[in-house]
Amino acid sequence: MKSLNLFCLKVFVKLRMTSIKSFLTRAIVPCVFILSSCNSNNNGQTKSNAVLDTVSLSSKSFALAYQDHDKIVATSIDTMKQISFGGATNPAISPDGNKLAYTVSDSAGKRSIWVADLENKSQLQIQANSKNFHSAVWSPDGNYIAFSIGTDQGNKIVWKVGIIKTDNTGLLVIDSKSALNAFSPTWKNKNEIVAHDMENLYTFSITGKLAETTPLSSLFGKEYNISSSNRFFYANHGNTMIFNSGNGKPVEELHGMADGIFALDLQTKNVTRISPEGMHAPYLFVTADDRIFYSGAEKPFKRSKIYFSDLNGNSKIVVEKGSNPSATLK
Repeated sequence: MKSLNLFCLKVFVKLRMTSIKSFLTRAIVPCVFILSSCNSNNNGQTKSNAVLDTVSLSSKSFALAYQDHDKIVATSIDTMKQISFGGATNPAISPDGNKLAYTVSDSAGKRSIWVADLENKSQLQIQANSKNFHSAVWSPDGNYIAFSIGTDQGNKIVWKVGIIKTDNTGLLVIDSKSALNAFSPTWKNKNEIVAHDMENLYTFSITGKLAETTPLSSLFGKEYNISSSNRFFYANHGNTMIFNSGNGKPVEELHGMADGIFALDLQTKNVTRISPEGMHAPYLFVTADDRIFYSGAEKPFKRSKIYFSDLNGNSKIVVEKGSNPSATLK
């Protein structure tokens, strides 16, 4: 299938003997294929046609989504059935496990967010009125998607937080006119979003109002090196902050500090390491029911695995090869 600015998206379901441990069981599942092509029309909008084979995905709720090199994978909690999307990044599974948001990049470097409904087999592109928006995160109730969106301000791109309802209406770009960057948004709760500029943590209401500005150094001092991709989640009824950041001495193979996963007690300001010492853990996701998922690699940092942890730092491997996890509610 050929067209201008062709984007091919292949989805297949298959039995794999991968090591998704503890909460997955094995089952034999027929193959399903989705083939989608996207191209731009004269108005700059993207069209997509998706065809799903006759095998229904109804009532096949998925539990975990992650990146596997150049594809993303969604896996059900009760089978080894997997759906794989080639050519997509930044997987984000909805809290109920029925939808999957992901980022598509075209040949011109434009990024957009798409949502696949795993139950009724449809796909749609989020209408954000931008050529560069990515990395969706679902609200805890599944009614909204927040994401990073680049806004043109003179000769530079300023990063903001976009919010849209899951029916593709009600787009809001928070603080769109200021020169303030707001990176890596996450949901504090169903009514508030947090993002940061590597120095301050900002809390916004779902209506776009800035509710709170907190210097990161006041939370955990200056020994943690925050980058734009690091993320902050609230857990334990808002009393604990889970975050990832650079920490410790530079690592030769990484040309900088290794990222770790940490839990901050917001009352005592005590910080506890969640990921093992010596691991590089650049990606973090925390569900609304306080389950911690992260991807990390140990020296020589060639193979990334996905881990699950509770708030006490009891970690275990759930995927032997993967990164960028997101998970559903229980």
